Amino acid sequence: MKSFTEIKETLKEYQAGYLLNFYEELSEEERENFMEQIEKIDFAYMKELYESVKNGVTFETGEKEISPITAFDKTKLSGEEYQRLNILGESLIKDGKLAVCSMAGGQGTRLGYNGPKGTFMLDLDGKPTSIFETIIHKLKMAYEAFGVHIYWYVMTSRQNHAVTVKFFKDNNYFGYDKNYILFFEQGELPLIDKSGKVVMKDKSHIFMAPDGNGGIFKALEDKKILNHMREHGIEYLAVGNVDNILINMVDPVTVAVMKENQSEALSKVFMKPSPEGKWGVFCKIDGIPHVIEYSETPKELLEARNEAGELIYGDVHFGCNFFHINLLNRIASEKLPMHAASKKNKFLAENGAEKEEEVYKFEAFIFDAFTMANNLIVCRVKREEEFAPIKNKEGDESPETALELYKKFYHQ
Repeated sequence: MKSFTEIKETLKEYQAGYLLNFYEELSEEERENFMEQIEKIDFAYMKELYESVKNGVTFETGEKEISPITAFDKTKLSGEEYQRLNILGESLIKDGKLAVCSMAGGQGTRLGYNGPKGTFMLDLDGKPTSIFETIIHKLKMAYEAFGVHIYWYVMTSRQNHAVTVKFFKDNNYFGYDKNYILFFEQGELPLIDKSGKVVMKDKSHIFMAPDGNGGIFKALEDKKILNHMREHGIEYLAVGNVDNILINMVDPVTVAVMKENQSEALSKVFMKPSPEGKWGVFCKIDGIPHVIEYSETPKELLEARNEAGELIYGDVHFGCNFFHINLLNRIASEKLPMHAASKKNKFLAENGAEKEEEVYKFEAFIFDAFTMANNLIVCRVKREEEFAPIKNKEGDESPETALELYKKFYHQ
């Protein structure tokens, strides 16, 4: 760690000396921890981010041209073509070319659960089963089918990393070879106020927040997961949200389609059943693939249909994406753009009083990677076969609705 003097000079350079206002009140342990927090902040980068949003956060598409994107429809493959692609994909998986990654940094707050969402327990025909175990079950099925262990990278957060790792250890990794499960933490960025100052949560903590699902790319590089992929000859990485218990990341056909088309990215989608579905959908903006949020999509585009009666802008991005190692390497060196959100938060003012006002939070979005990919493939699948998220305690996207679908395809 840098010396106190060096850190103090950095703070002086960026007019952030106020962060040490309460330093003398801290214990020795708190001081050391606090200085480690400060040292990790890239103040030059935070200044750059502030300059990009200080005149306000906007999400308008402006005068840009929005046009449809063409999807590859996996659901309409002939039996012969499906079998051919499946054989190719199986050979790639058997050769160790595929790894999977779950984004599991969230807590189960909306489920009324105090803990990492992946440790949330489901009632699977009377057998208590965690969300993590539903993924393990599929990895075991893959081992039986292909005779190889597939590496599983689990992205946690600072908040839940230790608890998640302990959960796996305490349960003996649920019978999967522990050498094929690697945990790594997602990155964080400090919140800044409307004058560009890094804010404090309390006297001994900087107010930090996860850097978005697009932060996965930087974390893969920083935590040496990309190195691990390179060393083990892994070419494809499937990335999915941990709360979708139907997610199909070990998919031979999908990997084969990428291989044959020399694609650097593939995103699974399903068709919106109606214009009102509040999901982000694929399109092209000025000819470049993008995901556009429901709130940003003009009404006439939301409702537009083709001659077959299908929504023209109806391919939903539901968080199951595949990336080639070449793209991952490139993103790691070039960085994704950061998006800012402005919302009210309580934090510690420079005089030690609690303050509440709007601050900026910065996030990267995983779908921005698609703009950098060579030959992105949008792959249409059946929603009822691959999308059963657990987000709410009751009603839509609850454990009950998700399990109803899960039991149709996976029996334990």
